[in-house]
Amino acid sequence: MRNILVTGASGFIGKTVCEGLLAKGFTVVGTDNSSNGLEHENFTFVAASITSHDQIREIIIRYSIDGIVHLACSVDNDFPDVLSSEQEKRSADVDKFLYKLAVSESVRDMLLLSTHMVYAATKSREPIRETMPIKPYTLYGKIKLNSEKALQAAVKKTGVTMGVIMRIAPVYSKTYIENLHSKVYDPVEKCAYMYGYGDYGYSFTCIYNLIDFIVGILNNNNAVNYQGEYNVCDSKPTTAKEIVEFERGIHKLSVVMQRNYGTDNVKKVLFANNIEMKTQYRYNDSTIACSNITYDNTKAQRISRFHWKLSNTK
Repeated sequence: MRNILVTGASGFIGKTVCEGLLAKGFTVVGTDNSSNGLEHENFTFVAASITSHDQIREIIIRYSIDGIVHLACSVDNDFPDVLSSEQEKRSADVDKFLYKLAVSESVRDMLLLSTHMVYAATKSREPIRETMPIKPYTLYGKIKLNSEKALQAAVKKTGVTMGVIMRIAPVYSKTYIENLHSKVYDPVEKCAYMYGYGDYGYSFTCIYNLIDFIVGILNNNNAVNYQGEYNVCDSKPTTAKEIVEFERGIHKLSVVMQRNYGTDNVKKVLFANNIEMKTQYRYNDSTIACSNITYDNTKAQRISRFHWKLSNTK
C-alpha cells in the first residue's frame, strides 16, 4: 500500500482528491492549515502550513511518503480569486523546498497541480498541446510556470523521483460550480447571460477526471518513463448553453439575458482593465469568449480514460 502526501488537503480539490485516493486503497496523509473533516482508517490529517519546512520534512520521513500530490498554493484550494506578488513569492519558496526534499528523500512520484494558463495566448482554433509555446499572461499562470521549472530542475538529475506536471483547466463537480458560473454570470450587472444561443464552449476539468489521472500515475509500475507535462481536462469543451441548463437544473439561475458579442468586445477595448485580467483567476475575457479554445488531452489519455463530463459528474 502506497503512502501519499496531499498538500492543500482542505480545499475543494484537496479534500476530493483525498477521498478519491482513499477509495482506491491508498494510505493518505493530508496537510493544510485547518482540518478537512475526513475520517478514514487510512487517512491522517496533520495541521501544518506548507511554508513550515521542518514540519513537512518530518511528515515525509515519519509516514514513509513515496508519492506527493502538491495542491497547495492553488486557487481552488488556498489562493484567493485575486492574486498578489506576496502570494507569488510564497509559492516559489514552498515549491523549491518541497521538490528538493522529495528528491533527497527518494519520493517516487512528485505530482504538481499546474494550469492551462501557462500557455501563450492563441488566436488559432487548433487544439493546444503540451508542445505549444509557453508564455503566461496572468499572474497565476506565471506562478505555476515558475513552479513547473522548479520541479523540472529538481528531478533532472535523479533517476528515482518522477516529476509529473498536470496542466488543468478550471475544475468543477455537481456541487462545486464557481468556475462554471463565472462564464455565464456578470457580477456587475448581477445576472446570467449568453451570446447568441450559447453554442460556444470553454475547457474545464471535472474533478473526477483529475482524480482518475492521479490514480493512474500512482499505479504506474515504472515500466515506462511517464514524467513530464500533461493537459488534464475534459475531452470536449462545455458550451455556455450546457452550463446555463445545468445551473437551472440545480436552481441556481432564473432569467438569462442575451448579449451582443460585438458590443461587449468594443466596451472591453475601450474600458480594458489589464490589472483585473492579470490578477483575477476567474476573469472572463469577452474578447475570446466565443473562440472555442480547446486543450488536447491525448497524451494524458494514455494514463486514464477521461470519461467524466458535465452531464455525468457527481
